[in-house]
Amino acid sequence: MKTITRLDVAEAIYTEIGLSRKDSSEILDMIIDEIVKELSLGNDVKLSSFGTFSLRDKKARVGRNPKTGVEAEISPRRVISFKPSQLMRKQINQ
Repeated sequence: MKTITRLDVAEAIYTEIGLSRKDSSEILDMIIDEIVKELSLGNDVKLSSFGTFSLRDKKARVGRNPKTGVEAEISPRRVISFKPSQLMRKQINQ
C-alpha cells in the first residue's frame, strides 16, 4: 500500500493540466487552506462526488492507559470526520 503525499497530488495537477509545478502546488495549497478555514469557522465542507468533512464536539471523558491501567481525563475537543460520497464508495468497492 502506498501513501500519496501533497507533492504527489501537486505533481498530478501539473501533469494533467499542464500548469507549472509551482502553480500546481499553490492551487493545492489554496484548496486545502479554504477547507481548513471553513472547518475552523464551524462549517461543514461538502465536495460533490467526493465526500463531506464535518465537525463533531466530543465531551470530556475518562480514559485509561492500556499499559499501566492509570486513569486520566480526556479533555473535550472538536474532531473532524469524513463521510465519503456514494460515488466514491462505489468506485472504491469495484
